Amino acid sequence: MDIIASYGTVLILIAAAVGFFMAYGIGANDVANAMGTSVGSKALTIKQAILIAMVFEFAGAYLAGGEVTSTIRKGIIDSAPFIDIPELMVLGMISALFAAGSWLLIASFLGWPVSTTHSIIGAIIGFALVAVGSEAIQWNKVAGIVGSWIVTPAISGFIAYLIFMSAQKLIFDTETPLKNAKRFVPIYMGLAGFIMSLVTIKKGLKHIGINMGAVEGYALAVAIAVVVGLLGKVAISRLKIDPKADKKMQFNNVEKVFAVLMVLTACCMAFAHGSNDVANAIGPLAAVVNIVENNGEIAKSAAIAWWILPLGGFGIVAGLAILGKKVIKTIGEGITHLTPSRGFAAELAAASTVVIASGTGLPISTTQTLVGAVLGVGMARGIAALNMSVIRNIVVSWVITLPVGAALAIVIFYILRTAFGV
Repeated sequence: MDIIASYGTVLILIAAAVGFFMAYGIGANDVANAMGTSVGSKALTIKQAILIAMVFEFAGAYLAGGEVTSTIRKGIIDSAPFIDIPELMVLGMISALFAAGSWLLIASFLGWPVSTTHSIIGAIIGFALVAVGSEAIQWNKVAGIVGSWIVTPAISGFIAYLIFMSAQKLIFDTETPLKNAKRFVPIYMGLAGFIMSLVTIKKGLKHIGINMGAVEGYALAVAIAVVVGLLGKVAISRLKIDPKADKKMQFNNVEKVFAVLMVLTACCMAFAHGSNDVANAIGPLAAVVNIVENNGEIAKSAAIAWWILPLGGFGIVAGLAILGKKVIKTIGEGITHLTPSRGFAAELAAASTVVIASGTGLPISTTQTLVGAVLGVGMARGIAALNMSVIRNIVVSWVITLPVGAALAIVIFYILRTAFGV
């Protein structure tokens, strides 16, 4: 308790610095989830993608990042053993942020898309193990996370495969792709409007005090879907395209329509990601601030100080702008060759999986969801369309994220304990 009274301000400043560092790592690594497909399919340049993502990620993090956050991310550890030793919780959360941020930085340099959620969870498990022992860890939650490594990419891959194959059958493999695009693309637009509304409603609005019931949420999503579909029908009917153009020319024009669609879905995904994953950086930071301000008392949930959300938002934007290119390239170009229609199928499948997961309580990583969806699109063209060496590196990086996060946190935790004499 003494170090909280003696070093309270210092601890908050250190926590703020490592919280920013963690948010920087999230921006560098995770934002590729929203923008990778748009860059890979050439719908956006890397510069355009980074500028768009900066706006929507920051808006999601700041506007919908949460007024109250659970002090312990995903309920992965029990706070009860720390009640008499809150200084260990404070030092542990600082070491978890520093460890997870460090691993994200290493992965980003290597161009590996890893899960920011799993990085912080691994780090929290690590410090809790050495601080109070394994009884503090909710092992059933950990098992659910490990299970999601297989389940999440499989679901999103399957959905992406279905969306892509339906576009092939209904539009691209027909005699008149352009005519069929005018008929079916508004339906895809409506579907995208529906899924993206649900992502925003489920992942974003609840944080700003707009709590919709299931019926209201779905009704609003359906209404938005109908409006988007009708607007799409009007926009596509106005496209001036020569009906006598050869099939290749028709293909190119259909892809242009999908490119616009994909950029819209990417913006929604960036907003949802900002609102959801900023908690990986600000949850532990809010916990530290709360414990220090309450003189060592550990609360189940903590109101967020006014400066924490913008700190997280700016951290994400800085990481994205400075180091975001490498992982965007891996997802967009490394796994398989993407066109706008393939990128749209992957993006929509990833968003659909996010909706399914939030409805069923499945622990989810947006990174694994999108990588699974890109794999599904690649599989639709046969195994030869996939770059297996890149995929192998990605899978290895997923498996080592939890233990690496834990190991780094343990080392940093011991250093901090020595430094503060706890």
